[in-house]
Amino acid sequence: MKTRRTPWWQYVIGAVLGLLAGIGLASYGESSGLSLIGAPWIVTGLLAVLGVIVLILALQVHKYANTDPKKRPHSFINPTIAVYTLVLSKALGLAGATLAGWYGGQIVMSLSHIEADFYAHAVTECAIAAVVCIADMIIGIIGEWLCQLPPNEGPENPKIREAKRRSDIAQAYKR
Repeated sequence: MKTRRTPWWQYVIGAVLGLLAGIGLASYGESSGLSLIGAPWIVTGLLAVLGVIVLILALQVHKYANTDPKKRPHSFINPTIAVYTLVLSKALGLAGATLAGWYGGQIVMSLSHIEADFYAHAVTECAIAAVVCIADMIIGIIGEWLCQLPPNEGPENPKIREAKRRSDIAQAYKR
């Protein structure tokens, strides 16, 4: 199975779609009188904890993958957990971008009413949640990078190929 890095434009699309959805939700709340804006503090806390967990897992996978196989500790890292960590990193990055847009859209629509206590509180909640979501997006991108395997040291590796070529040339001169 070969995985590819998440392209940058997918994060942008997620953020734009989240922004449009946040603006739509805030507009609907204004027109209907049913206000759904804001971000509960528990959600912001859970997003922060999730980001820390994914970063810790990605660091463990990176350490394990870049350690000499003979010196690797017998820890709980196995290929399944490494793949799960990669998937979590990808999902955290995309969800962080989308949710940052979501909370940003709510902020944009609520700024005109910020003098009211309810909207001021909602903007504060959304701003903190957006910052945490941006941090989660960055952690997801870094975690995805940390889960990359080092280059294969097999015969197709350019370093090995070059060393073999030099060895063959040295052998030809010795004859």
